[in-house]
Amino acid sequence: MNAHFIVGVKAAGTGFKDVKPDHWAGKAIEAAVGKGYFKGYADGTFRPNATVTRAEFAALLARVAEGEADVNPAASFADLAGHWSEAEVKRAIALGFVQPSDYPDGFKPNTPITRYEIAKWMASGLAEADPDYRQALEDTKTTVIPVKEYFNPGIPESKSSYIAVALGTKLLSGYPDGSFGMDLKATRAETAAILLNYENASLKQADQFLGLRELRQVGTERTNLETISPFTTGNTSFNNVVDKTYTFKNNAGTLKLHHYIVVDTEDFKDISSIYAPLFVDETDYVERIDKAGTYRAYIQITIFPKTEGFDLGHYMNGVSAGIVGGSRINNTTLANNYGYLTLPNTNAKEFFKRNNRGQGITIWVKRYLDTATANAQITTDDSSFASIKNKQ
Repeated sequence: MNAHFIVGVKAAGTGFKDVKPDHWAGKAIEAAVGKGYFKGYADGTFRPNATVTRAEFAALLARVAEGEADVNPAASFADLAGHWSEAEVKRAIALGFVQPSDYPDGFKPNTPITRYEIAKWMASGLAEADPDYRQALEDTKTTVIPVKEYFNPGIPESKSSYIAVALGTKLLSGYPDGSFGMDLKATRAETAAILLNYENASLKQADQFLGLRELRQVGTERTNLETISPFTTGNTSFNNVVDKTYTFKNNAGTLKLHHYIVVDTEDFKDISSIYAPLFVDETDYVERIDKAGTYRAYIQITIFPKTEGFDLGHYMNGVSAGIVGGSRINNTTLANNYGYLTLPNTNAKEFFKRNNRGQGITIWVKRYLDTATANAQITTDDSSFASIKNKQ
């Protein structure tokens, strides 16, 4: 039997000798052990910081997942013949967690599993069991993912939906620095918490997760407007205008709209949007602004300057208010941390010149949406139209 699954002797009071009562994952470890998912070592330790292998994680998922699986005896890997995890991996394949095509050179069972693999396995398992989760994977292929890897170096479409579903269902969360850590190895402590998260998600429908609903709407409609706020595009759609040319009224340049993301900042003590960590923290609270009925919109646009010496005023005066009119995101700490650009505070001419490499300057701008005055619109050069208004 694999050493990681030997039943250990628990230390009195703390459960395991190496898991202190105040350990961040202490309750998750105790719960996972109590449910029979994890076991300790014979010396009374849990080894919370040890990594988990592919074989071990497959075995864990096989234990957590309920229901019968139609196991195909032939569905395995040559390098698993006689391995202790062979039966568990076959069950994980049958349940849709593991895709054999992902491992053309063999499963390599003793390889530490990465956080991306965990995200993919679990999202795939949810999709195998529920068609709506399967649709969620399709809906989130091109969504904005609230982790710094999305901005730099970028997350390929072939991987993005698995990370989106994992984040949207709270199977995994990002790290304090805003990263997802796709290639990081998961520890036993992290895995204990992740398994409980999976157990919770598997008992819910996809639309019960607000974050996943936001990610899905952004992936399909370029906005989370209707999901998180009392505003709507009505009988129009951002899909009608995104990535289309809008010429400034002063003819100083053009721009294209990409995404329109809303954060519910009515109450800074109760912000629900999955996108909030990208754009706001407690330092952004403004007493005279942040009140009932007030939301913040974060708008991704690409500006294409035409006028020599293009300046901030050319943008501000060229777009009026409208859907693509916005101001600088003042929280440069978050902007720098995640790696996106916003409007400059000073030296605007140099900013636009430096960042204009023939493909425009992609930035995020901010504007406030108020239920008392919400009314914005955009008409692109080809007469495509979209608007924002209150739902009622």
